[in-house]
Amino acid sequence: MKKTIVVLTGAGISAESGIKTFRDADGLWEGHDVMEVASPEGWQRNRDLVLDFYNQRRRQLKTVVPNSAHLDLVKLEAQYETHIVTQNVDNLHERAGSKNILHLHGELVKSRSTLDESLVYDCPDDIKQGDKCEKGSQLRPHIVWFGEMVPMLESAAALCSKADIVIIVGTSMQVYPAASLVGFAPNTAQIYYIDPKPSISHELSLRNQLQVIQATATIGMKQLLAKLLV
Repeated sequence: MKKTIVVLTGAGISAESGIKTFRDADGLWEGHDVMEVASPEGWQRNRDLVLDFYNQRRRQLKTVVPNSAHLDLVKLEAQYETHIVTQNVDNLHERAGSKNILHLHGELVKSRSTLDESLVYDCPDDIKQGDKCEKGSQLRPHIVWFGEMVPMLESAAALCSKADIVIIVGTSMQVYPAASLVGFAPNTAQIYYIDPKPSISHELSLRNQLQVIQATATIGMKQLLAKLLV
């Protein structure tokens, strides 16, 4: 029976493909205050701004490709039951070929109804004012904004509770609720934390079987594959 690996990924893995991390040091995201473009309040104030912001992100996504870290995660599937839980809204894991992907914060290439959250649609191109769901309400980006519930968190915690190995790559696991996921892994689980500037969170500090690989996502995954694939 295959061992189970759960991979927790964040902005750092996509950064090496050319996608900017969530916010710059000045607190702005692509020149915008995050709350203007990533909150229900921002959506209510200026829908045109929010739609344009995500339309630009969607266009940018088409210009980048998965990097070797994304591709190396796919290789784990040959020997392990592998699940990816990502905080990223891009589709680089899918494009790399990973099969089991859970998006905590939504997906950039999908839209959803503002009336019925269960109505989700593929959305490879722009969302415009007047684009409506089958119930007649405006479509919005399928993104979990600040102040909104994280609907996939319970499913992610359930995956972590069954993990034999947890790999953390591209995320500091400092931001909640995602940071709590490591705490759901069994005490016997081996934890690998890949980060060029590792910062040990409270949850990580409690783990006895923690191994830190101080490297970028692409370099760290190469090192980890050498350990895990035989």
